[in-house]
Amino acid sequence: MAAARFLVSGRVQGVFFRASTREQAQRLGLCGHARNLPDGRVEVLAAGEADAIETLARWLQHGPPQARVDAVQREAATDGDAGTTFQIT
Repeated sequence: MAAARFLVSGRVQGVFFRASTREQAQRLGLCGHARNLPDGRVEVLAAGEADAIETLARWLQHGPPQARVDAVQREAATDGDAGTTFQIT
């Protein structure tokens, strides 16, 4: 199982970014979470098949229609923090 952590910046809070990310992740069979950070970014932790993570990574570049994504930072992660479902926290 692969895992990645993404930090998404731009207009990504208050525009259904986390809920839309959860829908995408569940459709792709990924576990993990999406959560707002105090600095205005959204953190996304995704674990599952590498191809599914890559698909989510491409989607995060633009997000839902209401969002404006300025940057996506990707970091290595372990799947131990991902849990068994994809949650909004």
